[in-house]
Amino acid sequence: MQGLLPYVINGISAGGQYALIAIGYTLVYGILRLINFAHGDVFMVAGLIMVYTTASMPMYISIPLVLIFTVILGFAIERVAYKPLRTAPRMSLMISAIGVSYLIQNLAFYLTGGLPQPVKTLCARRAYQKDQDRHGYARRRQGL
Repeated sequence: MQGLLPYVINGISAGGQYALIAIGYTLVYGILRLINFAHGDVFMVAGLIMVYTTASMPMYISIPLVLIFTVILGFAIERVAYKPLRTAPRMSLMISAIGVSYLIQNLAFYLTGGLPQPVKTLCARRAYQKDQDRHGYARRRQGL
């Protein structure tokens, strides 16, 4: 039973993520009659922000920050890419959605370095930086 529990928890987590993405697609298509190809990319950005914020601050601070940054990103995409094209043909909106998707993917690739890194590496790097900062502060304080 103990070996089965992690699989059940991971399955529920992945299923919840898939359901969240599907509900987002349904809402956007139902309201705008547009398939937002950048929807999954916004979800990816939220995950990246969550990984980087939890590596440097407590969870109770990082969760609201992720929500705020994701909402800001959604509003920015709507204002910059979709609102100017409201009266344009549907194909223009679809091309704009694909363009936003590629922009977010490539920006995430550029900012993260494009190489997969385990979360342990990110946490260890942040802990090392904190340790260096603490010792650097102590040395500066002692005049060394």
